[in-house]
Amino acid sequence: MLEDLFKVVTARFNNDGSEKSAETSSEKLFKCPRCSESCSPEEFTGNKWVCPSCGYHSRISARERLSITVDKDSFREYDKDMSSLNPIDFPDYEAKISGLKSRTGLNDAIITGECTIKGEKCIIGVMDSHFMMASMGSVVGEKVTRAFEAAAEKKLPLVLFTASGGARMQEGLVSLMQMAKTSGAAAKLSQAGGLYITVLTDPTTGGVTASFASLGDIIIAEPKVLVGFAGRRVIEGTIKQRLPEDFQSAEFTLENGFADMIVERKNLRRTISHLIRLHRPYKEVDIIV
Repeated sequence: MLEDLFKVVTARFNNDGSEKSAETSSEKLFKCPRCSESCSPEEFTGNKWVCPSCGYHSRISARERLSITVDKDSFREYDKDMSSLNPIDFPDYEAKISGLKSRTGLNDAIITGECTIKGEKCIIGVMDSHFMMASMGSVVGEKVTRAFEAAAEKKLPLVLFTASGGARMQEGLVSLMQMAKTSGAAAKLSQAGGLYITVLTDPTTGGVTASFASLGDIIIAEPKVLVGFAGRRVIEGTIKQRLPEDFQSAEFTLENGFADMIVERKNLRRTISHLIRLHRPYKEVDIIV
C-alpha cells in the first residue's frame, strides 16, 4: 500500500502541471449551493448571477443589482456620505462598520438615488446583504424615508429592492424606531398618490418585512427567496406545530396573498419599467397605434 502511495506522489511531482491546472480550473468554477452543478464564472455572471441549471438566484451586491437594472449612466446617488454613529455605545461597533466600509465600498447597507429604467424615470433603493446582512439601523431607515419623501416631492415612482436580516441590534431602540418612520413615510407617499414597487430578494426578513417591504402598492419577489419575519424554528417552538416545507418562500408568500407576482431576475427590468409606464398619468402615456 505504501509503495502504491509513493508511486502516486512521485507521478504528481513529476507531471507536467496538467493535473494542477485542472484542479485550479475546477476551483474557479461556480458551484450552485442548491443543485451542486458547476459552471464558469463568466456564464454565471452573464446569466445575471443565476444558476443556469436550476435557476437559483444568488445574492448580489447593490452595485451589481444597479448594473443590471438601471439605464447606463442614468443613476444619480442620494445621501452618499451618510454613515452610522454609535447611538448606544455598542462595543466595537465603529470598528465593525469601518471594516465593512473597506470591504464593500459602501457607507451602509443601502444605496438610494434617482435613475431611469428602460427610459422610465424613478427613485430607486437597493439593499445590500453583504453589509451586516443589510440590517436596518438609523442610516438605512433615514435613507429609505428620504427616498419616499423624494418620490412624493418629485412625483416619481419608488422602487425598493429589499434584502435584510432585520433590525440592527447594535443600535438598539434607535433601530426599532426605523420601522415606524419608514412605514409613516410610505403612507405619505400613498396619500400623495405615488406609486411604490417593492422587489423582495433573498433574504427579506425581520423588521424590514414588518415595515416598508410589505407596504408596496405592487410587491414582486424573485423565485424561491426567503421572505418572513421570525425564524422557522422560533415560530415552530412558539406555536408547537410543524410548518409547511415551503413556508416563508416567495411561492408561499404569493400563494397566501402577500406578494403580487414572482419574476425571474432576467425579466425584472422589463417588468418594472412596464409597471411604471402603466401607472403613469393618462396624459403622459404614449399612445401606440
